[in-house]
Amino acid sequence: MNLWAEALNDMADVVFRENVEMGWYSDPATGLRKDRNVGELLCLVHSEVSEAMEGHRKNLMDDKLPDRPMIEVELADVVIRVFDLAAYLGLDLGGAVVAKRLFNAQREDHKLETRMAAGGKAF
Repeated sequence: MNLWAEALNDMADVVFRENVEMGWYSDPATGLRKDRNVGELLCLVHSEVSEAMEGHRKNLMDDKLPDRPMIEVELADVVIRVFDLAAYLGLDLGGAVVAKRLFNAQREDHKLETRMAAGGKAF
């Protein structure tokens, strides 16, 4: 396995294991293991992206880690939530990241000259 893929999957496993230990995958009333709602977990990823945008838009420092820009801390939260969800679902996130980067490197619409052409991808 690619070292990038392995490292990303290892980090995802650690985040997920720690979240299980902290009770995020347990019913607070009973302490028993519970399934998580994937739609809700995806929305939590989105909420962290929105918070990063707000921090960037207003050039804010983070309120919990005041020595760091809010965008930086919120992007860390995005990564944490994505890792947690990927490991919960048993996904090979690391392998997908490596495969997608290789694919994108060959995409015509990702090449600079194509992006600079009329109608090309600006973002």
